[in-house]
Amino acid sequence: MNDSINICLSCGFCCDGTVIGFVQLGREELPVLRELIDIDNANGEGFFLQPCNNYCDGCNIYSKRPKQCANFKCGLLKSLEQKELNFDSAIETINVVKQKKIAIEKKLALLQLKLQSQSFYFKVVELKKLFQKNKPESSLTQNHLDLISDLKQLDSLLSKKFGISIF
Repeated sequence: MNDSINICLSCGFCCDGTVIGFVQLGREELPVLRELIDIDNANGEGFFLQPCNNYCDGCNIYSKRPKQCANFKCGLLKSLEQKELNFDSAIETINVVKQKKIAIEKKLALLQLKLQSQSFYFKVVELKKLFQKNKPESSLTQNHLDLISDLKQLDSLLSKKFGISIF
């Protein structure tokens, strides 16, 4: 197994709902994927929301995954493939993101915010709207401000290393 596959299976941020909220499916994929994934339909087009129910510390359908999943390459993967980054540095970056995400989820639990989404990506979208609506910052508690700071730090890291912005 090459480093690219190892890094994807070690990371999973595109599958677990961290950096992607949904996956669009091609019509030709629907018959096969209906057996593997809970697919929603909109105007005859298929999609599924993240987190993918086939992801649990690795993709359970990796060889049969949707085209959009197979074609997706984050900035971290591209840097690894172009040898701008070594495998150990990529794993270190993944671990930092995982720790930041855990810290954010703990703060969310502490604040008891009523968010509708299951995916981390859409939770962040909800938080962004919530915080934009509740300006000025003087009306927010220190815990809210700490959460915003953590979200901005995570977004900066994802933007620099993965080429993806979520906040």
